Amino acid sequence: MPETDRRLLMQAARAAGEVARGYVGKTLEIEHKPGDAGPVTDADHAVNATLHEVLRSARPAYGWLSEETEDTSDRMARDRVFIVDPIDGTRSFIEGSGAWAHSLAVVENGETIAAAIYLPMKDKLYSAARGQGAWMNDTPIRATARQELQGATVVAATPNFDPSNWRGGVPDMRRTFRPSLAYRLALVAEGRFDAMLTLRPSWEWDIAAGALILREAGARVTDRLGRPLRFNNIHPQVNGVVAAGPALHGQLQDRLAPWPG
Repeated sequence: MPETDRRLLMQAARAAGEVARGYVGKTLEIEHKPGDAGPVTDADHAVNATLHEVLRSARPAYGWLSEETEDTSDRMARDRVFIVDPIDGTRSFIEGSGAWAHSLAVVENGETIAAAIYLPMKDKLYSAARGQGAWMNDTPIRATARQELQGATVVAATPNFDPSNWRGGVPDMRRTFRPSLAYRLALVAEGRFDAMLTLRPSWEWDIAAGALILREAGARVTDRLGRPLRFNNIHPQVNGVVAAGPALHGQLQDRLAPWPG
């Protein structure tokens, strides 16, 4: 079943990409969510509707959690749940960049079993099924086996490198950034960079897909305290994300300061 769900997610991601591309270059209707939660556009809503139609019509027994759908307790009673971010990196989408993504996952008993992350403007489709590996388009992918923290390439926002987050000062790492959190996770799974960090509470729809893709690519992925990530929580957030190959992940955990920093 994870493999057939993977193929369904890939199909839905490509359908979402067609919808989203139809809004590129056009005037967008932009709203701002309460509590400084970021912008949302008519494209986000259109993609959300497409994903809901494609996925729920194929798997009506699955629950639903999406950034752009009002959450209900119904999903807590379902054995499997779709967790999706219709457009991860909405600000990037508004600005006309191509570094935004659709993030789709199927979660069972708190664990992601199938995943897809699609960047339509780059035609990069990452996917994974539990126990069956990870791919970018049709090519198997693997995280790096780097063991030394010094000089490692880390995908993360600048605030993660505040000295208060680290024991003994910030390690000598090379930092890069992408606006989509899902894309950051996928890039580490692909082996383009050695690790990724986000030390603040993170929404499940941003990371549920990437967590499985990373694991299937040989990386270790945890919350900022080194605990396994669990999804479909009543409040759908986890306590940050740390992802890297096993040896490098251990070194990162050793250097991170205890929460809250």
